[in-house]
Amino acid sequence: MNADSIRRLIEDQRNEIERKIKKEKIIDREKKDEIKPFIEHPNILVILGVRRCGKSIFSYLTFKGKNFGYVNFDDERLLDFQTNDFDNLLKALYGLYGKELNCFIFDEIQNVEKWEKFTARMRVNNKIIITGSNSKLLSSELATSLTGRHIDYILFPFSFNEYLIYNDFKPNLNLTRDIGLVKKFIERYIQIGGFPEVYKFGENIVRNIYSDIIEKDIIRRFEIRKQNELRNMARYLITNSSKEISYNKLKDIFHLNITTVKEYIDYLSMPYLLFFIEKFSFKLKEQILAPRKVYCVDNGIINTVSFKFSKDLGRLMENCVSIRLIKNKLNTHNLDVFYWKDYQQREVDFVLKEGLIVKQLIQVTYASDKDEIEKREIKSLIKASNELNCKDLLIITWDYEDEIISDNKKIKCIPLWRWLLESNIL
Repeated sequence: MNADSIRRLIEDQRNEIERKIKKEKIIDREKKDEIKPFIEHPNILVILGVRRCGKSIFSYLTFKGKNFGYVNFDDERLLDFQTNDFDNLLKALYGLYGKELNCFIFDEIQNVEKWEKFTARMRVNNKIIITGSNSKLLSSELATSLTGRHIDYILFPFSFNEYLIYNDFKPNLNLTRDIGLVKKFIERYIQIGGFPEVYKFGENIVRNIYSDIIEKDIIRRFEIRKQNELRNMARYLITNSSKEISYNKLKDIFHLNITTVKEYIDYLSMPYLLFFIEKFSFKLKEQILAPRKVYCVDNGIINTVSFKFSKDLGRLMENCVSIRLIKNKLNTHNLDVFYWKDYQQREVDFVLKEGLIVKQLIQVTYASDKDEIEKREIKSLIKASNELNCKDLLIITWDYEDEIISDNKKIKCIPLWRWLLESNIL
């Protein structure tokens, strides 16, 4: 590609994203100010996350007020872009923004072969933001070329707090009226999820986002031969969000060998569509071999894609909690997240571990009153508390807030909306 054609394309892309920012409702994302110091000096900031969660806008606003170049490699007009076109790309960018240009955003640059060599060369004297919708971006190629010279951040669809900000609502949680409105918002949020485009185009856009993830980020990228099997497995796993899954069961259901099942699981994880947490065990072998629990990146996808006959609000609540915890794990690395289950099938939804210490045990239940909290939920917490030597016990409810004393142990109960807004977990 020649520099002139690239220049025209870059101008079109820049005009489009600036038009979008002026015309549409844009909010600041959580942690944006904490990320800015990462690019105060020549460096590479890698922003990853599921498709259409707002990575491009997030990157653009991070460089707001600076002279920067922006290129989106997910543009079909750049399908023929080759490694030797990078020099013409730089000529076009310097021609547009001046020779002093030293800030760059490269959207979905992993679509171009040997992109990591180019960015490694560029980072020496420049500040660079790379975005990608596939965790392969942090695979061996990136690690080899940019060892110790990049910071990564995983962006998710809107959190509940961001959802409220988008709806111009900053609640005072000391006011009964505001609490009532928050409860209305949480009812909607756990159904439609946090993809920003949902609030503009409606819930049907989620189906398009999901289709792009499956078809473009997985089937096309990894040249999947058994396409229907992968599509069916993806839908099955989303339908069973918040439940245990095992490779052997998936093998039998979809008539695949174990190796293929594992590959498909990896492919579904790479674009941040699905996440898996392991069972907690003091024995590493048991932890590895035990079934894992599966969670989906967004409740809107669950409600749009999964095969169901009725609303399962308890499961949607648990998925919502899981994403908050996984987001913390990926971005702050403070806590490891597991589930716990014993031989009597007593289960605790989440075990939070920091270093060698189990910090907190969490149950999630759709309960609006103390009497609605099942005894088995409490008994499981007590059993796990004794076994794991953890005193911080929490039940996240739908609308019940108090403390429960059982077997001389204190269990805090907090509504989901309050936990999402007040928890010090990211």
